[in-house]
Amino acid sequence: MARICGFTFIRNALKYDFPVKEAIQSILPLCEKVYVAVGASEDDTRSYISGFSDKIVIVDTQWNDELRAGGAVLAEETNKAFHAIPDYFEWCIYIQGDEVIHEKYLSEIKSKIELHHSDDRLDGLLLNYLHFYGNYQYVADSSRWYRKEVRIIRNDKNFYSYRDAQGFRKNNDEKLRVRQINACVYHYGYVKHPARMKEKVNNSNRYWHSDEWLVKNAIVQDLFDYGKIDSLTLFKESHPAVMLPRIAKQDWNFTFDIHIKNRRLKERLKYAIERLTGWRIGEYKNYTLLR
Repeated sequence: MARICGFTFIRNALKYDFPVKEAIQSILPLCEKVYVAVGASEDDTRSYISGFSDKIVIVDTQWNDELRAGGAVLAEETNKAFHAIPDYFEWCIYIQGDEVIHEKYLSEIKSKIELHHSDDRLDGLLLNYLHFYGNYQYVADSSRWYRKEVRIIRNDKNFYSYRDAQGFRKNNDEKLRVRQINACVYHYGYVKHPARMKEKVNNSNRYWHSDEWLVKNAIVQDLFDYGKIDSLTLFKESHPAVMLPRIAKQDWNFTFDIHIKNRRLKERLKYAIERLTGWRIGEYKNYTLLR
């Protein structure tokens, strides 16, 4: 039976209201340990993370705030957690601080790791994504939201986190060879009180843009405007059980007419083709899919 470890990174989880506890809890049943790179924070993130499971191993880090291009610091922090994982673990499950895996997928993940464990061609497993937006009722469905990403990899230290922690590559910049599995990551990065969302976006932009850009583009109004979105659809299924207490505490309102589709003609055509065929024109794929 394969030995499985989890890993993630986080900083200022309480200040920016990241559901990182729920993220970690969602993979704990699959993992012997979860390594968490905890950046020096302005709140009690470290004690918060270390306090809810004896499976958690804290990796204390200091973020390099000089890495201001392309979100590279996120990949650097991911790598710190990954490289702390002992070699006796064979597979690793990566989860970001605003991602959660529904418990209904745990058996699928476990069985597919065991099924493909002996396949030396395989580097990782590919998961689907749902991107919640505004509140827990709506899912973003335009082509600018990625549909799939690699979140399960072998414990091979020749792998490294790519760009802004968007998947992984090998040391020779080769894409990982993966198989798709029937499991989904629920992404809650754009679901929080609009005041917190404003703070989070302004802070996060520091890791992609210059000071000059930040001055010109900072959100100055009190609340983040969730209404500036091209297309949403209703979510009619269940959320992960670990998310239910957080959902019950929602303290803001957001409604959206799902019949409104603010897509340009090109996007409308691409969306129609995708609905008919499943093919997303021009989709970026940071992986090689094995057949």
